[in-house]
Amino acid sequence: MWRGQLVPPQRPLTRNICLVWLAHVCEPTVPSNCRPALMWDLIFSFPPDRLLTFLAAGIVLNLTPGSDVIFATACGISGGPRAGAVAGLGVGLGGLWHVGLAALGISALIAAHPAALAVLKWGGAAYLLYLAWGSWHARPGRGAKGIATPWKAIWRGFLTNALNPKVALFVIAFLPQFTDPALGPIWQQIVLLGGLFTLTGTLVTAGYGALAGVAGAALARRMSVLNRIAAGLFGLLALRLLWH
Repeated sequence: MWRGQLVPPQRPLTRNICLVWLAHVCEPTVPSNCRPALMWDLIFSFPPDRLLTFLAAGIVLNLTPGSDVIFATACGISGGPRAGAVAGLGVGLGGLWHVGLAALGISALIAAHPAALAVLKWGGAAYLLYLAWGSWHARPGRGAKGIATPWKAIWRGFLTNALNPKVALFVIAFLPQFTDPALGPIWQQIVLLGGLFTLTGTLVTAGYGALAGVAGAALARRMSVLNRIAAGLFGLLALRLLWH
């Protein structure tokens, strides 16, 4: 699509990178007879050292507390271990959403347009502030019914991650470093690597949320204080999203 064309120097660097990404994803250079027919074949075609390096890097990144961990922790504090764990599952589903957008090249298109990124950023911050308001004004003893409801916790986790533009930028910056056109279509590799990264991230985030829920359950008599702490964490996430 863009092969052989020079990129005008006045384009922003982010847009240039995204155009290269789109060309890389949409126009694989591997002949069709050399492409893996099944995802299972692609797994075994990956060099073991590269796959292990990717998994190790992904686990280290997932263990580092970030927005997803803070969100699951807040849900666990206000709703208990179950709420924290399923909130981590929702965050993981949001990660799969970003992986799918990246595989289709949509994330690169969004990243190339600052206005689209701004809409996502402000939408995500507004939603987090809404959660902060609800936690701050939750009645003692009833906070657990809010985020502890499994489907509600999953939905909130999904929205929090899906509306975070930094996740989309991270996916299109991190995953391609471990792809190789010789192994098959780039989009298949993005789906495979993104799925593995999301799986480890979901387990880690759910673990953080569950541990926070155990600590919160031990302090259940001070539920009003825990609700205020959760509200503070949600508000911190909103400010962090807008600031960076």
